[in-house]
Amino acid sequence: MLVVDDEAPARDELVHLLAADDRIGRVHVAPSGSEALRTLEAEEIDVVFSDVSMPGLDGMDLTRVIARFAQRPQVVLVTAHQQYAVDAFALQVADYLMKPVRAERLAEAVRRVSGSRTLPDSDGSAADEETIAVERGGVTRFIRRDDIRYVHAQGDYARLHTDSGTHLVRIPLATLEQRWEAAGFIRIHRSILVATKFVGQVRMRDGHCTVVVDGEELSVSRRHTRALRDRLLRQPG
Repeated sequence: MLVVDDEAPARDELVHLLAADDRIGRVHVAPSGSEALRTLEAEEIDVVFSDVSMPGLDGMDLTRVIARFAQRPQVVLVTAHQQYAVDAFALQVADYLMKPVRAERLAEAVRRVSGSRTLPDSDGSAADEETIAVERGGVTRFIRRDDIRYVHAQGDYARLHTDSGTHLVRIPLATLEQRWEAAGFIRIHRSILVATKFVGQVRMRDGHCTVVVDGEELSVSRRHTRALRDRLLRQPG
């Protein structure tokens, strides 16, 4: 594990909290993004806890570099600024912690990275247990991809529909389609992506196809109808 932060007190406090967790082995430290890269070249690191705001190579830039690794470690970003949460989702970070870091919240982040079955592949596909950072009323929270019923495009943004409400994230629908295809999501319209496991019915009326997801009827464009039907026929159960 590697902790990256240019501020020694914050770095030392995070190391102290991690050292108290029995699931954690050796913890390396780096005072900058460039020093972190040197450590990553020399050591076998499975998880990086990185501050976001650092001079030179900051945490976001470091995450972008790590994303190009053939064998990439998971990344948890740590910051005092909430506004980076949505961008962090686009970079496929494992978690996003707010400073000051609370021991119980850190324990949850460790659980996520230690329990993740599959890291993102080099082609950009997402982890099996992907979570998405969303903001509402200045509060950042995480929702599970597996809880998303469907996604509706709104320009360069996407609205995620779950059983508990909707959430707007700054990421194009085409990006989510590519990342989530292996997780059972399929495009049914130029502006709609659905999770096939939540499709309750497929209806045909006068040659027009719709699907019912959690009681809501969604239109399927003609060009996507065949692909949807083929996918549902192949779906187990």
